[in-house]
Amino acid sequence: MSILEVQELTCAFGGLIALDRVSFAIDEHSIVGLIGPNGAGKSTLLNCLCRIYEPTAGQVRYADTNLLDRRTDELAACGIARTFQNLELFREATVRENVLVGCDFRFRAGLLSDLVAGPAARAKARAAHERVEAELAALGLTEVADRVVSTLPYGQEKRVELARALVADPKLILLDEPAAGANPAESAELGDLILRLREERGLTILLVEHDMPLVMRTCDRIVVLDHGAKIAEGMPAEIASDPNVIEAYLGEEVADAAG
Repeated sequence: MSILEVQELTCAFGGLIALDRVSFAIDEHSIVGLIGPNGAGKSTLLNCLCRIYEPTAGQVRYADTNLLDRRTDELAACGIARTFQNLELFREATVRENVLVGCDFRFRAGLLSDLVAGPAARAKARAAHERVEAELAALGLTEVADRVVSTLPYGQEKRVELARALVADPKLILLDEPAAGANPAESAELGDLILRLREERGLTILLVEHDMPLVMRTCDRIVVLDHGAKIAEGMPAEIASDPNVIEAYLGEEVADAAG
């Protein structure tokens, strides 16, 4: 059963067509990779899904919702969360404070203020903090929870952003290059985490990534974009041997390693 259906999605900026009638579906509880060379349209597609960009044409169905009718600030309540290619963190706030922001739509009262007035507000604030502590523990961030984000290594900063997305308890999470800057060991650990999140939480994941070993190991299916158009879709083994994908993106050596 598909949880997300992208149909003929097109996005143009003036005369530049960034997405050209892209269609694919994501089944519930699956992990789908979105790959392609720089400038292929991957981030543009995510920005359309997240309502940052307005598509020129096409449809996006999420569960029973027309996603294009939603505003960006309504997505968390729909069950959609995202991480970004370029970190979108409050760099002078602590890890805990950054993750707490992700609770905002679920626990509106008392989150950003200690001046909670009544029992209901205090209960909401307490529930939010408990949720944050659980997420910090799940992602191995408890020991750095009180550190300012700007003092952390890049890999840990990426985990903070992931924790902030997960604390909202999404059903669908869009991961934009989570392995950027990671070494092979960190990438393997991230792959284990992604698989565990799917298994333990029933998450559906759209993974935009250049780390091909990570993509091939974790994804059930892969969609390939080039110059804004979908050039291939299939299982990892199919993508690794697809001549169009090899020519446009992987190259023979990378394809052999990925396969």
